[in-house]
Amino acid sequence: MRALVTGGTGFVGSHLVEALVRRGDTITALVRSPARAELLKSLGVSLIQGDLHDTAALQSAAQSVDVVYHVAGLTAATDEPGFLRANRDGTANLIAACAGGPTRFVLVSSMAAGGPSTPGRPLIGDEPASPVTAYGRSKLAGETAVRASALAWTIIRPPMVYGPRDTEVLKVFKLARTGIVPLFGDGSQLLSAVSGPDLATALVAAGTSAASIGRTYYACHDETFTSGEFVTRVAASLGKRIRTVHLPLGLARLALGITGAAARITGKATILTADKANEFFQPAWTGSPAPLLRDTGWSAAQSLTEGLTATALWYREHGWI
Repeated sequence: MRALVTGGTGFVGSHLVEALVRRGDTITALVRSPARAELLKSLGVSLIQGDLHDTAALQSAAQSVDVVYHVAGLTAATDEPGFLRANRDGTANLIAACAGGPTRFVLVSSMAAGGPSTPGRPLIGDEPASPVTAYGRSKLAGETAVRASALAWTIIRPPMVYGPRDTEVLKVFKLARTGIVPLFGDGSQLLSAVSGPDLATALVAAGTSAASIGRTYYACHDETFTSGEFVTRVAASLGKRIRTVHLPLGLARLALGITGAAARITGKATILTADKANEFFQPAWTGSPAPLLRDTGWSAAQSLTEGLTATALWYREHGWI
């Protein structure tokens, strides 16, 4: 197949490109900076320079492909309009460029778009959405644009994603090396997760299955764990024991407000804002992979322990920790 990938130089996008290469697909990637695309070049990917607001680049990229994997998006912004410009408007621009071109469109959204779950009741994708942050609302707005299109779409909402090349969970690994890890709340929040390589194969499964058209899925491993267990397992992958410092809601909002304000002053976006506390203090963020397994045959290959062990090894081999 001929595939277009946006966000191919990023964490999830690069794993997706590798999965498509293993299939023997012909890949085009929309990249903002060819200088950051050395991995893609080495894999034989055709590059088109541009972004989600470059009409000419989008139209060029979307021509003569069978499927679009829209991975690019903004996870940190200084305000809600910034999120919407990237995650809603950028998605709408890409959809417009697909007119008369590919019919299959796979959107990488986020569990944040669906909102939190109830403990013991993982989300399956057909529940009413209830995002609790500006980021989640912007991802849901992108989903709305996809659903309103004439494309044969599939939406994937990953939960927490970790793995080689990831820079967000890397922060937890670095804290674990110090022996002390701050933890929002009491550590009882229930979570689902998926490794980057596993998410990549889920996207391919969604993009090549007729049964997945018009469906929204949660791509994750079927195990759940608490936030306290997560940081303990990160430490274990490093051969470390840690002490957790629990941050109550009031203190967390204050700390996150300070980091968010500092980011705005310096003009640098961060995910650590007061708004993010609305996610950190929910009782559960869990999803069920059962519908995706039913419709595509996909299941995650790596358990959390296996995935974290592989991630720690990659970080060490590449000098990240």
